[in-house]
Amino acid sequence: MSIPKEPRQLMINLMYLVLTALLALNVSAEVMNAFFSLDKGMKNSREIVQRNNEAMINGINEQAKAYPSPKNDELANKAKEAQRIADEFVSYMDGIRTKLFEIAKGPSKENPDIPQDIRNKDVTTNLFINEGLGNEIEAKIKETREKLLVLTDNNPEIAKALPLEIEQLPPGTDMKTWAEFKFKQMPVAAVFPIVGKMQSDAKSSASAIINWAAEQMGKIDIKFDAFQPAVSAEKSYVIQGEKYSADIFLSAFSTKADNVSISVNGSSLPVKEGLAHWETTASGLGEKSFNVSINVKNPLTGEMKNYSKEFKYEVGQRSVAVQLDKMNVFYIGVENPISVSAAGVSSNDLKVSGNLVNLSNKGGGHYIVTANTPTNDASITVAAPGVSQTFKYRVKRIPDPVPMLGAKHKSKQMGNGEFKAQSFVDGVLESFDFDARCEVVGYEFTYLPKRQDPIGRQNGGKRFNSEVAELVNKAKPGDTYFFDDIKCKCPGDAAARNIGGLAFKIK
Repeated sequence: MSIPKEPRQLMINLMYLVLTALLALNVSAEVMNAFFSLDKGMKNSREIVQRNNEAMINGINEQAKAYPSPKNDELANKAKEAQRIADEFVSYMDGIRTKLFEIAKGPSKENPDIPQDIRNKDVTTNLFINEGLGNEIEAKIKETREKLLVLTDNNPEIAKALPLEIEQLPPGTDMKTWAEFKFKQMPVAAVFPIVGKMQSDAKSSASAIINWAAEQMGKIDIKFDAFQPAVSAEKSYVIQGEKYSADIFLSAFSTKADNVSISVNGSSLPVKEGLAHWETTASGLGEKSFNVSINVKNPLTGEMKNYSKEFKYEVGQRSVAVQLDKMNVFYIGVENPISVSAAGVSSNDLKVSGNLVNLSNKGGGHYIVTANTPTNDASITVAAPGVSQTFKYRVKRIPDPVPMLGAKHKSKQMGNGEFKAQSFVDGVLESFDFDARCEVVGYEFTYLPKRQDPIGRQNGGKRFNSEVAELVNKAKPGDTYFFDDIKCKCPGDAAARNIGGLAFKIK
């Protein structure tokens, strides 16, 4: 391009060049910030996996305590060790994060969570390639993977399920090593989600080991070698003049056994398939008791043993009861059906009132409860001739719905054809007994083409807007899509709530 001689034209050309450069910088900043949004989303997902792992380990520990054995103790220790190994790897990668953050000139003025020099490719190439940190990370991944697999005696099926691994270099790449493929000439901003992906893979790999331990523990055959008398009564609180009846049986005992004799208060009872039936007429108010004696012959040793225990029941007068037809709490924004009854009293003679809730009488002892504010002090008072009783309840918001792509898809891999057929993000109330529906009001959308920069968009409502739909229609194998900060509004909500995010890898 020739340089104009006229000063005015020269100034206009220079201003155009400056404007073009500033525009390019703004676009670059948006792209770079999208990397950190992606990294933040993966961090939230890791926290969810961490909580699930901890809950699974607690369940394994409880199982090991309930059924103590060397095998169960070993499996519980392996689950705990898998968590420790993953935590050690995550901590190691956090150290790399800190080091990279410092090399990139520390926190920026606009956002202290993002370093200043986010576009620099030379510092990452020097740190991970020239100084050998990339090779060190590769060795750490292999070491961590081997430690986890050793816990399963190198089970080949588990090996296939561990996402933490060194993947093969794609065909046609000019990169010679895994470290170069991952880090060479990568901007600082892009390295943070790469590190985050490795940390997420470590947590998910620990989950695979923990689930394996739980499955192995579930396969252990528990041998019952202790016996305990048990009573299954129709009710343990009966009205004066009514009969008290119960099935008496030997717990943890095969119904095919014929070596059991049962007696109550010294009187023998006929035994059929390990069960004996006993009943008596309730008389007098207060607590009553009866003694059960069971003789059992050990089929292994031939030894006869006696097991005796005293059981109690209570005889009382009439009372009222409130039964929640669906849940044990009241939910805001829906109709909560309840049933009210009193033994021997007509429903027309009942007086029902509510505190901090509203009641609507549907007849026949059935009521609808509605509420507006969460509380632990809601109550319903039921009065009948000769008796009055107050029942306390909690009032809660409708639980968080589960984010889904379309009507059924959660975070996972999906074929590009099926993915392109989707048109909305929804919030589904799973295992919720009420007829309620939550509406998605918006979310953050990120399209990460394979080996390209991510593209972010905002979407209002649950259905894809035109920009998001256009990016969805570009799906091809290797691409990744993220739906983050999904906001949903359920019945009774004053404001929308955040229900998490979704991620899909196109295959």
